[in-house]
Amino acid sequence: MRKKSLISMLIAFSLCALLIGCSDDELGQSGDNFDREAMLQNWADNIIIPGYQTYVDDLKELNSAVELFTTSPSSDNLNSLRSAWLEANLSWQAVGMFEIGKAEELTLINYTNIYPTNTTDLIETIASGNYDLTSVNRQDEQGFPAIEFLIYGIRDTDQEIIDLFLQETAEQPYKTYLNDLADRLETMAQSVLGDWQNGYRDTFVNNSGSESTSSVNKLVNDYIFYYEKHLRAGKIGIPAGVFSSEKSTGKVEGLYSGNSKELFMAGLQAMQDFFNGKSPNSNLAVEGEGLKSYLDFVNTVTEGEDLGALINVQFIAAREKAEMLSENFRTQVGNNNNLMLETYDELQKNVVNLKVDMLQSLNIRVDFVDADGD
Repeated sequence: MRKKSLISMLIAFSLCALLIGCSDDELGQSGDNFDREAMLQNWADNIIIPGYQTYVDDLKELNSAVELFTTSPSSDNLNSLRSAWLEANLSWQAVGMFEIGKAEELTLINYTNIYPTNTTDLIETIASGNYDLTSVNRQDEQGFPAIEFLIYGIRDTDQEIIDLFLQETAEQPYKTYLNDLADRLETMAQSVLGDWQNGYRDTFVNNSGSESTSSVNKLVNDYIFYYEKHLRAGKIGIPAGVFSSEKSTGKVEGLYSGNSKELFMAGLQAMQDFFNGKSPNSNLAVEGEGLKSYLDFVNTVTEGEDLGALINVQFIAAREKAEMLSENFRTQVGNNNNLMLETYDELQKNVVNLKVDMLQSLNIRVDFVDADGD
């Protein structure tokens, strides 16, 4: 009997030693006392939901502008449509990084901003009148790039574009397709916003642990993936030829409108604002709990370097380099690609800061395969 008690005590002691030896991450605990729930509340209530609300509002304006132009094609209505397209696209730059919840379920970004659009397939699809925009095979025939092509690049001059829509036959395939594209964008965005407003916000905020499936870990991974793949590689690196033997002027964002720089700068600013916990809503233009304050908290406790300040300095360095770029990146790549490469290098420096140093400080593991070139 005494022998059994001794064995039980040894087992209990071993289990205690094993638990003590486990890392915080293995136990699913953060190891710090930072208020993650407060950060999630700030993200949801002051950044993500207001961002989607603005995006939906701008898509309604885009839808109205498409309807007006297709009903009454004219120079004024074409210019109004182009302005509405740009405004909605700029709003998209502020929410594209949030591929979580309904946006993840819909793979929203793949139906919203895959560029360049496949113009050959797009024209064939319009001519056939037979298409399903929910199909994964149609992802590069819709979204902002496809609308951009139809209102900027389908013909050589503005008058020819207007004439195309004026002279359509009774079946009106171009008018129908343009309206369907705008409807599709608004429907998807409404679905994501509605999900946040009808339950997902609480699910997101309440999932405040530090497990790999927690809201903080998932969204931080989404944020870094977006920075690497869509901002650094998609907008700058791929057209500049960083990942291939040749530069690719035809792969820039804003290919037909020439708004590449404006779209990139909006995306870069949105990423820095999110890092600082700053709301895009002018009424809430203050910095709340975010990755910067989280790093400040952790590194103050550990007496580490001011990584948050370092990341902000690098965001500013990338912006200052990008300010020297042409408005149209197709022109920039063709005339002076070195500036594009230098901008890429500045963006790359923050990949190290965010993906290595920040994740290590916050005890968050990378949950995605490295983006192009890393």
